Parts: sequence; structure tokens; C-alpha cells
Amino acid sequence: MKNQSYRFSVAPMMDWTDRPCRAFHRALTRQARLYTEMVTTGAVLRGDRARLLRFDPCEHPVAVQLGGSDPAALAEAARICADMGYDEVNLNVGCPSDRVQEGRFGACLMAEPALVGDCVAAMKAAVAVPVTVKCRIGIDDQDPELALDTLADAVVAAGADALIVHARKAWLQGLSPRENRDVPPLDYDRVYRLKARLPQVPIAINGGIPSIEAAAEHLKHVDGVMLGRAAYQEPWRLLAVDPLLFGTPAPAASLHEAVEKFIPWIERELAAGERLYATVRHMLGLFQAVPGARAYRRHLATEAVKPGAGLDVLRAALGLVRSDRSVAGDAAA
Repeated sequence: MKNQSYRFSVAPMMDWTDRPCRAFHRALTRQARLYTEMVTTGAVLRGDRARLLRFDPCEHPVAVQLGGSDPAALAEAARICADMGYDEVNLNVGCPSDRVQEGRFGACLMAEPALVGDCVAAMKAAVAVPVTVKCRIGIDDQDPELALDTLADAVVAAGADALIVHARKAWLQGLSPRENRDVPPLDYDRVYRLKARLPQVPIAINGGIPSIEAAAEHLKHVDGVMLGRAAYQEPWRLLAVDPLLFGTPAPAASLHEAVEKFIPWIERELAAGERLYATVRHMLGLFQAVPGARAYRRHLATEAVKPGAGLDVLRAALGLVRSDRSVAGDAAA
């Protein structure tokens, strides 16, 4: 089923969803679609691709998110990413940062739907993998009814395979990027109306969704749900994704078991010269609100950053956790 592949995903988040983060998340869910941090077309075309775009085979299905507004550059960047093995190329039309605006990409492109359509058409012509768009419901003084419909129509006409909508406006004037994640009110109903108007187009919803149970409620109205901060700051929730949203077994019966299964990956990273903290920084919230969680976080935060820190640090931290969450933990929390 085409829409099933977008049923649940973890949002692309700058400085967070790097390669170690995605590998760790994959240890908690086999089914979720994972996204890279946003990579600009300039970085793809002229930067260190081996470093910027490297991913582990365990991450599939994994999508790369591109930032840019030049159709030719986006087409070439998309081709490079597809050739590297990514399962999807996503265009960022939602980031509100000043740096992104100066580069004429991200949320400011909500004001240029025809250009976004041209970008999507060029990317579609260059690759065989799905091309998707992540956007807001509008920016600044735009009417979300008109702005979202206009953008959606432009990208669908250009061949976009799915649309992921952060259900807030982005205020490019007057709010910081951090404030844009919380201050503009959420309008989930606006995304529901878009799905009702475009029943044949896979539509996923994003923004302020706190749990897997909440995701299941949204799936009554849309094809997919994307979690951002809840998935990253409380990664224990991901263990419930496969059984609750896909009806398949979780990769592990408990969080401790998931970590044990993930340790060989960390061992390979350490053997290749990577630092322990590069991976375990993404695991700090794993045992949130269970006995011993604070001691676990403190031990990792203070010991894993030290030169030469190894698996003994992680195992010692795990030993401080006096409880766990099973696959059903999300429902019980």
C-alpha cells in the first residue's frame, strides 16, 4: 500500500537526527521511516559527501532531506542521494531559521509555490525514488486555507509522492526558530481538511504530537504521522511503534534488551575511532521517569564525554537503572 510507507516517521531535526541517532532509533522500531538532518544542495554538490550523507544499511527505510530552491541544483543533489541508496528525497519547505531564509529555502518558499513545484518536477525527473515535501500550513500573514492548498496543488501537479505538513504557521518576522516550534498555534484540523480534499495523495501530519497513542488518533484522519521532539527526547516511546501502529513485533521486548542488541553497532563505531558520546548523547532520555533514570543520564553525560570512554561507561549507566519499560510501556506511561 503506497500510503503505508508514510504511516510513521521520525522528523528531520538539525543537530539531532544524525547517523548514530538514526541507527539507535532503528534499534527501537523496524517500521518507522527515518530522516536525515537537512542538507543543503551546496553541501551535497560541493561538500564532503562521504561525511555528510553516509548512512548505515540498518537505517532503511531512510530519507534524505534537502534544502534549496534552484531546480537544477536540487535535481543533481537528489540524483546523488538516490545513487547513494536513500529511499526517499524530501524537500524542506518548513524551516524558519534566518540562515535558511537568506539562502532562499525552507519556510520562505511557502510564498513561492510555483517555484517549489518546479523544484519537485526537476527532482522527480532526476530520480526513481519518491520525492516528498515537508511544509508549514503558511507563513506570516498568509491565509492557511489558501496558502496550504496552493502549495499542495503545485507540488502534487509536479509529481510529489507525499506531503508532510507541520500543522503550524511559521512566523518569519518576529519569532525565533525556537519560538516557531511552539508559539504559533497548532491547527490539526487544517491538515485533516487538506487530506479530505486530496484523498489520493499521501498526507502526513507533524507538530506537537506527544505520544504513539496520539499518533494513532491522527491516523484516523491522515495517512501518516511524523514525531519530532517526542521521539528524540523520549526515545522509549519508539518501542511501541511497530506493535501499536503496524501490528508487527517490536525489535526487542524491553529497553534493556534493545540496548543490548544495539551494543554491537556501538562497538563497531568505537573500533572505527568514533567517540562514545557521539552515539549515547541520543540515548539520554531512554529511561525517562523510571527509577534510576536520573543517575543513568548523569553518568553518561559526565563519563561518556571523556577521552577513551568505552562500553564500560554505557554498561555502568545501564546498571543504575532499576526499572524498565516493556513494549507496552508507552501505553502505561
